[in-house]
Amino acid sequence: MNEVENTIEQLSEIEQDQTVPKNVRMKVKGIIDSLKNGGKETSIKVNEALQGLAEVSEDPNVPIYTRTQIWNIISAMESIG
Repeated sequence: MNEVENTIEQLSEIEQDQTVPKNVRMKVKGIIDSLKNGGKETSIKVNEALQGLAEVSEDPNVPIYTRTQIWNIISAMESIG
């Protein structure tokens, strides 16, 4: 499994977590869809995902453990590209 697929799997866990607010899950779903889009270069998809995740992590309604998951995903994604 490559890094992007691993990232998608981790984001899917957040998307399916019912304790995460719906608006956050919808943003995460959009990020997943963007990463799955085959029409763009990997580096562009990763940069867009990083921007989206940074926005999501700043949402005050995100549970602390989810915010930590997002930060870990961001750290891992920064090496992709």
